[in-house]
Amino acid sequence: MSKQNQTLGEFIIENQAYFKYTSGELSRLINSIRLAAKVVNHEVNKAGLVDIIGAVGETNIQGEDQQKLDVYANDKFIQTLINRNIVCGIASEEEDDFITVNSQDENHQNKYVVLIDPLDGSSNIDVNVSVGTIFSIYRRVTPVGTPVKKEDFLQKGNQQVAAGYVVYGTSTMIVYTTGHGVNGFTLNPAIGTFYLSHPNMQFPEDGKIYSVNEGNYIHFPKGVKNYIKYCQEEEGDRPYTSRYIGSLVSDFHRNMIKGGIYLYPKSSKNSNGKLRLLYECNPMAFLAEQANGKASDGFTRILDIEPTELHQRVPFFCGSKNMVAKAESFMKEFSDDEKPQY
Repeated sequence: MSKQNQTLGEFIIENQAYFKYTSGELSRLINSIRLAAKVVNHEVNKAGLVDIIGAVGETNIQGEDQQKLDVYANDKFIQTLINRNIVCGIASEEEDDFITVNSQDENHQNKYVVLIDPLDGSSNIDVNVSVGTIFSIYRRVTPVGTPVKKEDFLQKGNQQVAAGYVVYGTSTMIVYTTGHGVNGFTLNPAIGTFYLSHPNMQFPEDGKIYSVNEGNYIHFPKGVKNYIKYCQEEEGDRPYTSRYIGSLVSDFHRNMIKGGIYLYPKSSKNSNGKLRLLYECNPMAFLAEQANGKASDGFTRILDIEPTELHQRVPFFCGSKNMVAKAESFMKEFSDDEKPQY
């Protein structure tokens, strides 16, 4: 069988041996994320036809307006993971606290926790721009047979056993890693099956795209302002092209394919940045490093940051290796003023 015709299910089975824990639980977990993604994809594609767009009139733990699809996606992923009896705990960007999962017959025997951003970029739904789901998987650190605790979720990103995202765009894709490279699978909507379409995805070491919300320029640190000016100079292969969608999944996905850097720095409005370490930055950093890219907070490798709270925010610089290294060099010129304090 051609690798291009390989389904996600076949790929998971074939590559189980590369995963150091071979009980099959991780495979079942990836499969349950696949199922939830198909359900959410169906609903995203109906946006505009049914009453699923717009705000619900509530805010999440971050104080952000919740969209109807935020709530729907959150419920679907949590329901699917609980119903399939695979995880011992779930943390979601949309929930105040983590959820302890225990089936009546298992007595807290499951070994994995999932952290999830159910619908990244949901403010774009109303205008039909790509949105996504981001997930991160860890093995629990507390004893099996006991309820999960916060320390099961507050692990450094370098302890992730799998991470990935779903992008609901012109085509729907699942892109994920278990620490052995990054592979992308595209949904054939006619039969509801994901096929391997992007094997061994890699960031080009250099790129010509920078992705940042330049509307916040006045609030950025001096190092970031200087790097943006560098990107805009006419010299060598510059100026670079500015591309910013406002959905992390979409911006990351484009940059991984074409080569580029994504920046969401700290600012005078957000002293530690805006993106969440556990739900967004860690999984994307794991993917980036597995795809020959780089991710940091401007000074420190993202995967080495010690989390202190479930909804902790950090600055985020991610993408092609050489571009991120160059941005870091601009940050280090002003490190006394600009280094994040955790």
